[in-house]
Formats: sequence, C-alpha cells, structure tokens
Amino acid sequence: MGKELEPQARPTGAADAPGSLAHRVPDLGALELLLAVARLGSLGAAARELGITQPAASSRVRSMERQLGVALVDRSPRGSRLTDAGALVTDWARRIVEAAEAFDAGAQALRDRRDSRLRVAASMTIAEYLLPGWLLALRAERPDTAVSLHAGNSAAVAERLLSGEADLGFVEGLTVPSGLDSVVVAHDRLIVVVAPGHPWVRRRRALAASELASTPLILREKGSGTRQVLDAALGGLARPLIELSSTTAVKAAAVGGAGPAVLSELAVGDELALRRLVRVPVEGVRLARDLRAVWPTGHRPAGPARELLSLTRG
Repeated sequence: MGKELEPQARPTGAADAPGSLAHRVPDLGALELLLAVARLGSLGAAARELGITQPAASSRVRSMERQLGVALVDRSPRGSRLTDAGALVTDWARRIVEAAEAFDAGAQALRDRRDSRLRVAASMTIAEYLLPGWLLALRAERPDTAVSLHAGNSAAVAERLLSGEADLGFVEGLTVPSGLDSVVVAHDRLIVVVAPGHPWVRRRRALAASELASTPLILREKGSGTRQVLDAALGGLARPLIELSSTTAVKAAAVGGAGPAVLSELAVGDELALRRLVRVPVEGVRLARDLRAVWPTGHRPAGPARELLSLTRG
C-alpha cells in the first residue's frame, strides 16, 4: 500500500474546503506531469518530456500532494511509481486532460472558422472603387478566406459594426461614428460634374460656393459620407433635385443630363476621360476628405480583417 501524508501535512482549507474548484483541483500542467510519471516510471523522464527541470517537477508533485492531501508518487533510486491513491488520481486526471484536449480542439475549430471568413461593411464610394482592388490583394494572401461585403452609407456601416454583423468597416464622412476607432487609409476629393450640354460647361469663371449651395443638386441620401462632407463645406444645401441611394445612380443621373452632381474623383475618372461628364471648377470651398477604416472601440482588427487593413495602407 502507498504511504499517506501525515494529517498535519494537509494545509488548512485544502481537500475538503468549500469554494472555487480552481483552489481545490490541480492545474492542467500538474495533471499532465502526473500522467507522464505514470507512463514513463520516472520523474526525471517526465520532466524532460514536458520541458521542465527535475527540481521543478518534484516541486510541482509536492505542491499537488499538499493540495489534495494525499501522497501520489513514491520516489526511490530505482525510479518513481504511483501510490495507490496516485493511481486513482491519475485515472481521474486522464479524463480531465482528455476533456481539455477536446476543449482545445473545439476552440481551434472556432478560430479556424473565424479566420476563414471576413465580413466587410463599406460606404458606397469605397465599396465600388477601392475595395475590389484591396480584396483581390487579400485573396492572393488568403485564398481560403470567404469575404462578404455589405455596401451602404456611413451610418449603416457603423450600425453593422456595432451590432457585430461586420468585422471591419470603411467610411468617408467628416467624423468617426460614435463607438468606433479608426485610421485614415486614403484621401479623396469631391468635384462638381455636369453633362456636356449643361450651361455650367460654358462658364468662364469658377462657380462660387454660394451658388453651388443654393443650386438643387443630384444628391446621395442623408447619412452618406459624401453628402455630409458637402453639407458641412457649404454650410447647408438647397433642397435636392433628386435624392438617390448609390454613387452609381447619382452618376448615371448626371450623365443623363438631369442636373449637376458632386461626386468623388474616384467615381468619375472614366466619365471625365470620355467627356460623358465635365468637371466644373468651384472657388471658395475645400471639398477634400479622409477615407477611414473603422472598427468597434477597443477591438483592434484581427485575422483577415487585420490583413485587409494592412493592405489598404500598403
């Protein structure tokens, strides 16, 4: 029969103490050591397998014995063997370690699933004219990542991030929505454009900011970053000529001659080159803006989101 610790060796409040299991059950490292001793028949061999020193292994076994209030290992020049109590504890320990291995495998599966998908929310201009290139670069780096993209105005992007429906967002307004952290990833400028037949094309002088502010324009809906920047720059806008929910729709209406529009330079490069739209100079107003990546405050992007963020700033 194996030896038992003397009663005085049991610490106050040890084996039969109420309270947290963390104070009454040995940690996984100690249980793994006990299993190694049982398998190898040597405390020194068990220590080497686990990458710790023999004194550290001996100390860990003694600490476990004090915690449980029973002797677990008989040490002798011929090696180490389990006591009867140690054999029983080892059987229980094996079940705990197996459960921990299952827990670890499940957590890894969750990490793998998380790292194989990326949910992006972006305001219209960024979604249409910048994100395609960034996502192609991400695919080259992470071909197995499934990406979903939700395009909407800046307010909708913030809502999706704050509700946990997106991992990373991109906005183009003047301010960062409440509850989000951000970093500038690009710069943009808004320009006034009209169809070639519009009277503003024949102007000899630049358009005054006050005239632009008083002119009904083809505009994006409220909540869009483009409209927010324009409204702030001009100190207010006339009632919209037409209000549309996408950059493409605004551009198409301007090309069709419906009226003047204010759009991102990114959005109208081809139309300007082909003279389907004409740029109208404006004086007395600055229409530059920052384009930002955003994420919930305190939750720095990780995995594919972090990699996409690095690609936007490369």
